[in-house]
Amino acid sequence: MKILVTGGAGYIGSHTVVELLSAGHDVVVLDNYCNSSAVALERVAQIVADAVAGKAEQAGELQAVEADIRDRAALDAVFAAHAFDGVIHFAGLKAVGESVAKPLEYYENNVGGSVTLCQAMQAAGVFNLVFSSSATVYGEPPEMPISEAFPTGVPTNPYGRSKLMVEEVLQDLVRSDKRWSIALLRYFNPTGAHASGLIGEDPQGIPNNLVPYISQVAIGTREKLSVFGGDYPTPDGTGVRDYIHVVDLAKGHLSALNWMQDNSGVGIWNLGTGLGYSVLDMVRALETASARKVPYEIVDRRPGDVAECWADASKAAAELGWKAELGLEQMMADTWRWQSMNPQGYGEQGQG
Repeated sequence: MKILVTGGAGYIGSHTVVELLSAGHDVVVLDNYCNSSAVALERVAQIVADAVAGKAEQAGELQAVEADIRDRAALDAVFAAHAFDGVIHFAGLKAVGESVAKPLEYYENNVGGSVTLCQAMQAAGVFNLVFSSSATVYGEPPEMPISEAFPTGVPTNPYGRSKLMVEEVLQDLVRSDKRWSIALLRYFNPTGAHASGLIGEDPQGIPNNLVPYISQVAIGTREKLSVFGGDYPTPDGTGVRDYIHVVDLAKGHLSALNWMQDNSGVGIWNLGTGLGYSVLDMVRALETASARKVPYEIVDRRPGDVAECWADASKAAAELGWKAELGLEQMMADTWRWQSMNPQGYGEQGQG
């Protein structure tokens, strides 16, 4: 297949491109590099070339286009130049705190950009779409684990609301036109990096996610970790989340593409492990992987944080034949390899 990957130079996108190319699919990445790096795609090409060197199988071809998903003319040009079998849509803004400060930017990019992308797809006759959604669409669920049968809730920030709005737009689209086949993949907490250490999570400024922050403390970039809340009703008092290795997550997108070959309509799946780890579990696991101490202090809870959140991932196993295979030890070993090999991420010019 030939697949357009929007935001393919980002953290999850770049790992998914590796899996697509390794499976023999041709990929065109469309990215404006506002929160990613072109260096990531150079390294993706290196990883795939190394993987197939001396082997009979052929990797897919990788091309990249620098453009913004809000630019309809640029999208039309890309669709005119290629016969795509489907689109995997990652492109968007993703910092929760920033979304609170700049809600209009998030709605314009994440919602408006998705609408423009779908208009261009429809004009080009491409109706297969995998959308990068989030478990934040459940809001504060009534119980654990979280099943796809749960109603969507009220996300606590504009980032989460933008994901839910796009889901609703896409479901309306399918109701209006039966040619569409759309997969909504609700991620839990992606972490880890490619085993090569060549690509990984490279946050701009202060990390929004726990694991990059822990690894930056371990390498000495940051002084200590602030743990938000030590009095939750959990085994050690800190928040519990479902962390999934980014390579497992990437493979879930290929499973969704395969599902589309025989199905239309909307499919909704949680991508998680079904296991919950506390903040302090994650600290100890990174300390083990790095053989370094990670200083931390317990501070007040953050508004909107829930005590526990983990997935029921059985629907993805039953319908997509997908399940997470890499455990916490591998997540942290790969995180540390990436962090120690790339203490400045992709470098000052391509920081993202």
